[in-house]
Amino acid sequence: MEYIFDSHAHYDDEAFDSDRFELIESLKDKGVCAVINCGCTPESTDTARSFAEKYDFFYFASGIHPENIPSPEEDEKVFGKIKELAKHKKCVAVGEIGLDYHYEDGAPRERQIEWFEKQLILANDLSLPVIVHDRDSHADILELLKKHRPKGVVHCFSGSPEMAQEVLKLGMYIGLGGAVTFKNAKKPVRVAQGLPLDRLLLETDCPYMAPVPFRGKRGDSSMIALTAEKIAEIKGLRTDEVLKAGRENACSLFGVKV
Repeated sequence: MEYIFDSHAHYDDEAFDSDRFELIESLKDKGVCAVINCGCTPESTDTARSFAEKYDFFYFASGIHPENIPSPEEDEKVFGKIKELAKHKKCVAVGEIGLDYHYEDGAPRERQIEWFEKQLILANDLSLPVIVHDRDSHADILELLKKHRPKGVVHCFSGSPEMAQEVLKLGMYIGLGGAVTFKNAKKPVRVAQGLPLDRLLLETDCPYMAPVPFRGKRGDSSMIALTAEKIAEIKGLRTDEVLKAGRENACSLFGVKV
């Protein structure tokens, strides 16, 4: 049975340049039933669209990542492209969008907030869920989610268990990936402990964040089985129960049938 639904991947990344299509074509044999490839720029979103048109089990999200905010004079052109791609029949979300305050030389926070809000409004206008990136920006993320109240998921969740409860109150999902398997993972483990199974999404963020024992190496969607195994251990469940829940939740949120 194909139970693995990878709700967040980046197969357009250069890490896959040497064997991208061979790898993608092997995923179904490894138990993968669906993949959402997330856009970060107009170009990466357009590439994600091409994957979704080529493979029946691929879908995509259209969005501008906070590390890829354009110059102000490009705003209208870039937003128009993201909006156009978001209307594609296999676009299931607006993402990857959000805030990233980790790097001092990143886009100014006011510009990140401006773009995050524009894309939250777009998602609501198109009745699409959002895929939210939150790095060292928990308070502002939560404030804007409460303001706009989108459907969606906070991916690669790095906040506290208390923040997770606030996200759940908004009716949103929590995305957990390889970080929950890391030896120093404290917050992700605590979040997993308190997370209702019907609000969990499984993801890789591949090629990044590969789970143990592949940490530091290139990840792919089949490795979700290892993440699910760890979450099952944390919650006292069977691995197949976690994989099935992740699949059903993703299908429900993104309107996908597998």
